[in-house]
Amino acid sequence: MLDSQLIANIKAMPKIELHRHLEGAVRLETLIDIAREHAFEMPDYNVETLRPFVQMMPEEQRDMTHFLAKFATLRQFYRSPEVITRISKEAVYDAADDQIKYMELRFTPNALSNITRASPDEVIGWVCDAVNEAAQERGIVVRLIVSVNRHESLESAYEVVNASVNYVDSGVVGVDLAGREEGYPAGPFRPIFREAREAGLGITIHAGEWEGAQSVWDAIGNIGASRVGHGIRALEDPGILTILMEREITLEVCPTSNVDSGVVSSLAHHPLPWLTQDGVATTINTDDPLISGITLSDELIRAVQHMEFTLADLKAATLRAAEASFLPPVEKGKLLQNFHTWLNNGLYRS
Repeated sequence: MLDSQLIANIKAMPKIELHRHLEGAVRLETLIDIAREHAFEMPDYNVETLRPFVQMMPEEQRDMTHFLAKFATLRQFYRSPEVITRISKEAVYDAADDQIKYMELRFTPNALSNITRASPDEVIGWVCDAVNEAAQERGIVVRLIVSVNRHESLESAYEVVNASVNYVDSGVVGVDLAGREEGYPAGPFRPIFREAREAGLGITIHAGEWEGAQSVWDAIGNIGASRVGHGIRALEDPGILTILMEREITLEVCPTSNVDSGVVSSLAHHPLPWLTQDGVATTINTDDPLISGITLSDELIRAVQHMEFTLADLKAATLRAAEASFLPPVEKGKLLQNFHTWLNNGLYRS
């Protein structure tokens, strides 16, 4: 049982989120509103009726199939520009309420346009406008990462990444390769991500989650990612761990999500402590707050409960996240300065 004051300190602590998917950060109540507005056929318009279809339940089998099925359901809700605007704003509001001061929110235009058939340029514009407005309202700094999926076409990825470059001045700071790892190597996407890097965008790649350490090498060696989403299976290869440390590659670790997707059996067996102790730059993130039913505060509290992290460890992970942000140097320097002040002096105010 954690000390109540420690829990209060963690909840009040200013935080950074580097790995959160917009599509997995929607409010259940908002989904019910959308269902009503668009006349979804449901037994009843009740949060608890919908919950098992979009959130991992306690008794549910933890594996990739069940985890990804939640996203298949969620894709049916992105019915209009107004819906996308609403969920984008609410994702920022919820982060601010959890004392997140800096967030890099990622989203997949192809998922959000599943029904509207809007162009990537249109979707990115809607998300940028909504996020920037909400961030200004709540005094949080939010930047955006645009995702493409491995299991979708290269032509589609080119279109999305090219559109992303148009929104650098509107808050887009990076691009991401997500989706199914098995059978879909990152290599074919190399020219696309090279162009993104040349345009000044940061590169993060989902790897080392459902596939092993070789997938991590694919991300950093073939694509040149400076951050890896998840990446925990790098622990299977000491050589890959050495490369991660030598190149100062940051892992965006999402412990609860890794349990929910069947990558690890439990939080007590999660490799985050070993990776951190070995000297790999690790950060702690939520991945999909709706699907896992968590906040970033919950994730940090669980790291203390199940992985023997201390408050000092959480602060160190937060500072590593600031250092790994895709902000330009001057903005990153200011972010680091602010967090050093807040965390070292206990000044948990914006």
